[in-house]
Amino acid sequence: MPLPTTMRAVEISQPGGPEVLKLAERPVPQPKAHEILVRVAAAGVNRPDVLQRSGNYPVPPDASDLPGLEIAGEVVAKGSAATLWKIGDRLCALVHGGGYAEYCTLPEVQALPVPKGLSLIEAASLPETCFTVWGNVYDRAKLAPGESLLVQGGTSGIGVTAIQMAAATGNRVFATAGSEEKCAACVRLGAEKAFNYRAQDFAAEVLAATAGKGVNVILDMVGGDYVPRELKCLAEEGRLVFIAYLRGPKTELNIDAVMRKRLTITGSTLRPRSVEFKGYLARNLREKIWPRIEAGKIKPVIYKTFPLAQAAEAHRLMESSQHIGKLVLTV
Repeated sequence: MPLPTTMRAVEISQPGGPEVLKLAERPVPQPKAHEILVRVAAAGVNRPDVLQRSGNYPVPPDASDLPGLEIAGEVVAKGSAATLWKIGDRLCALVHGGGYAEYCTLPEVQALPVPKGLSLIEAASLPETCFTVWGNVYDRAKLAPGESLLVQGGTSGIGVTAIQMAAATGNRVFATAGSEEKCAACVRLGAEKAFNYRAQDFAAEVLAATAGKGVNVILDMVGGDYVPRELKCLAEEGRLVFIAYLRGPKTELNIDAVMRKRLTITGSTLRPRSVEFKGYLARNLREKIWPRIEAGKIKPVIYKTFPLAQAAEAHRLMESSQHIGKLVLTV
């Protein structure tokens, strides 16, 4: 059947609260040479979408202005040089924006097959968090076999992925969360222990759990006043990797601790990285993580789904931080 020329999409009508997300009609995008066009079945909702909507996350000049960084669906058209996928293939993918829509184009190397046994809705919850965790915990921080990981915000979308991924690769995992219910969820997902940051000193708890040695890697999306405590509970040669800063981008740094323990402090953002780098991450995930998903060792954790037209409600829930796991739009 011929493809339509227009589609429904969720636009950011102006920077602001969730109410600025509006359903609109847009032209169906056309794939470039090495791109594919996907009929979207579901799209994940992520913190960068919220930041973009509020005007605090500039869109790269080559990206769609529509929100949405991960999708799942069916290939319906290909660019002239695209060879990795066939029309009709079901896949999930990291996209450069544009996911909150009925159709989305993307570089073919950024797509992955839907893991066996998963629905398209479940698959849509995987790419952004899996790419982020692999790129930061394994590629940048070099989490090695036998090492330990502390995940800040263990029940966020990133958190539930990081806990499960590290547990599946045989690492000790600790996590922080904001309630006893959320801490219990972290343990069910594979954390050895989870600490309620509202009631416990996570640095002291980590040191106690590791016989004073500390953890090898910390995945931090909090920043701010967490950093001095994180330096205390890192082991020698430990690595602290930032992917966000919910408590602010500035902190006080004890350089003496960095020197004495030979610490590495790093971080990254994913969206501005090259197609080649994202393709490299996709190949690693397909080889090392997708088999673990298909074996049931890593499972999608979806808290709630919303129809595309209710994207604003999904953003309101995300900003409340009441959820455990991912929020997904169904298209």
